[in-house]
Amino acid sequence: MAAEGLTVAVTGPTGSIGKAFIRALEQTPGIDRIVGMARSPIDTDELGWRKTEYRQGDILDAASVEEAVADADVVVHLAFLIWGTQKETREVNLEGSRNVFQAAFDAGAKRLVYTSSVAAYGFHDENPDVLTEDVPARGTEGHYYSAQKAELEQTLTQLAQGWDTDVYVFRPCIVAGPSALDVIDKIPYVQLSERLPGPIKKLMGTIPLLRPVIPDSGLPFQLVHEDDVADALVAAVLGRGEPGVYNLAADGAITAGDIAHALGWYTIPLPELAVDTTAKIVSRFPLLPASASWVHAIRVPVLMDSTKARTQLGWRPRFDSLETLAETVTAAHEAGVVPWPGRVE
Repeated sequence: MAAEGLTVAVTGPTGSIGKAFIRALEQTPGIDRIVGMARSPIDTDELGWRKTEYRQGDILDAASVEEAVADADVVVHLAFLIWGTQKETREVNLEGSRNVFQAAFDAGAKRLVYTSSVAAYGFHDENPDVLTEDVPARGTEGHYYSAQKAELEQTLTQLAQGWDTDVYVFRPCIVAGPSALDVIDKIPYVQLSERLPGPIKKLMGTIPLLRPVIPDSGLPFQLVHEDDVADALVAAVLGRGEPGVYNLAADGAITAGDIAHALGWYTIPLPELAVDTTAKIVSRFPLLPASASWVHAIRVPVLMDSTKARTQLGWRPRFDSLETLAETVTAAHEAGVVPWPGRVE
């Protein structure tokens, strides 16, 4: 399907995926106008965006959302709160997203594109070794980001009934790259040591540390580069392939040990029992910080098959997981998120 003079409305244009996506849209023929809605001001000139108009608004404000998507041929919903209390995230992620979905349908958008997550599948022992789009998105109750992603997909399915809008849902694995540093800055491959049981902390305390230590359970996981996610989203904006759910993951898998090696840090083997114990503790105390719940993400592997995106959308990721990690680590050093190896800050 050819795109002719499309107007695209985007929520969350400055997030970890948003900047890469807007850059890609700006360079795509057939995209005439982009409306980016965000809570904080955006200087489109400074970012080099020529087709993009900034609209200040909150997805919790239905009127702002309706105004932003009113003339859009395609609505792309990227805004989602990862870090926050369960109450805060639920309000934004479920109520706010519902506003976006309903506004897109009411406006008669040709297509609605939503970025879900691998976390929607949930972290279940009975999941298959490799997840395809046929596996139900059940979420994990003790990991409220995961639970909200799964619930929101169900909500979208229900809301979409009876409308002519084509709906694309993407489930990327951990997104990384120059604008997506959470794999280094927040997600527990780096931060887990703060939540470990006492005996493991004591073991770590006996090691003379010249560099930081990352606990390594040996669990494999995937990364996908922000630019590759942007390419998949652009394909959906242009109406390629069939509407539906698509996994997004780069070639190869890495472990926490690979992150430590890339950073020039140490690793310490993390027994499976310690991970299970920590996950149980986190589940019993729902008021712990949001980062604590991510321990569930390293209990079982959640590896995805992206064949559907490759065959139906023509998606070809330019970076594998290790290449994505290397570029992300370099960006994290340059941004001052972590010091360069051997440098005392």
